Amino acid sequence: MSRDARWKALLELLVERGRLDVEEAATELEVSAATIRRDFDRLAEQQMLVRTRGGAVVHGVSYELPLRYKTARRASEKQRVAQAVAALVAPGEAVGLTGGTTTTEVARALAVRADLASGTPALTVVTNALNIANELAVRPQFKIVVTGGVARAQSYELIGPLADGVLGQVTLDVAVLGVVAFDVAHGAAAHDEAEAAINRLLCERAERVVVAADSSKLGRRAFARICATESVDTLVTDGAADPELVGRFEEAGVRVVTA
Repeated sequence: MSRDARWKALLELLVERGRLDVEEAATELEVSAATIRRDFDRLAEQQMLVRTRGGAVVHGVSYELPLRYKTARRASEKQRVAQAVAALVAPGEAVGLTGGTTTTEVARALAVRADLASGTPALTVVTNALNIANELAVRPQFKIVVTGGVARAQSYELIGPLADGVLGQVTLDVAVLGVVAFDVAHGAAAHDEAEAAINRLLCERAERVVVAADSSKLGRRAFARICATESVDTLVTDGAADPELVGRFEEAGVRVVTA
């Protein structure tokens, strides 16, 4: 196992359990305890975990993995969801994309759609995510609008009043939200309140709102609410979603598409 793969596995275990002992982690990953100690020390230097005697803990209750460590998690589900979301977008529309691994896959799915290979423009994409803008900027048929703001290292998203200023001046056909949690009673949510505020403004500027979330995000709560469930028009998720939970979203007026 490479160092990057090992670090990713350690961080995922920490998110799931909140605490890891050196010996426990060494057994799980089939490496030496000395290797795990070095990994914990390096990750602590990068402020991705907190070292304890004999192990490590996460940075508090709303801990969030940086985007680069989340890319491979539930990758096939996210790609299926992304394809289904991309199919909901019509040529010529103005589309808002928040940051996140699933919305990044949506951007990639839009980029390879044959009917969006040309146009003036084929799509207008408004995003506060630097990585999404970087991927789509090479597509001359797409008009890319990037908000201003301060870059957030965990998600590559631009946040703050400068981003507010741009989004307050545009009108969107559809906003596609990547979320960490979507619950019928509590709505769509993110870990960070500044990120949630920008995503909320994106929703307010859109004619329709689509939440792109794999089934692991459903029925969960997170710290910062983006919008209420009644503000969401469509939820696109994967086929492993709990049918009872899907029914509750539909009862709340949300169209549910499973991929």
